[in-house]
Amino acid sequence: MPSVTVTHRYAHPPEKVFDAWLNPDLARRFLFTTETGEVVRCDIDPRVGGRYTIVDRRPPNDEYLPDGGDIEHVGEYLEIDRPRRLVFTFGVPQFQPGFTRVTVEIAPDGNGCRLTLTNDDVPAEWTEPNRGGWTMILGSLARELG
Repeated sequence: MPSVTVTHRYAHPPEKVFDAWLNPDLARRFLFTTETGEVVRCDIDPRVGGRYTIVDRRPPNDEYLPDGGDIEHVGEYLEIDRPRRLVFTFGVPQFQPGFTRVTVEIAPDGNGCRLTLTNDDVPAEWTEPNRGGWTMILGSLARELG
């Protein structure tokens, strides 16, 4: 199955960018949410073998939920190597059974850092929506970090 890779440069140190992914108070503001959605649950157990559940409530006329409702994003942390690498499974059970694998790699870049996210084993029909979603998430993270 295909992989999707997106990158983003941040004007922040790698530690700050890395920590955002595992901090529920910050993650709920950028991870798996949209401009019109609202995260109503953000549970993160930030350890290898720990799990996360993030539920985004979407309004009616949403692209994926025309009648509105909740979208649950779930997974398990496979590798946590602060501040350079985070690997986790990713699933959205109501749309696709099974899980994909996400690798977040963060490298120093001048006075900031560069994040490269690779999502492996993406079903072909979800490749472009997946790319758009991760691009939006990385942009939202930049706004939340200020």
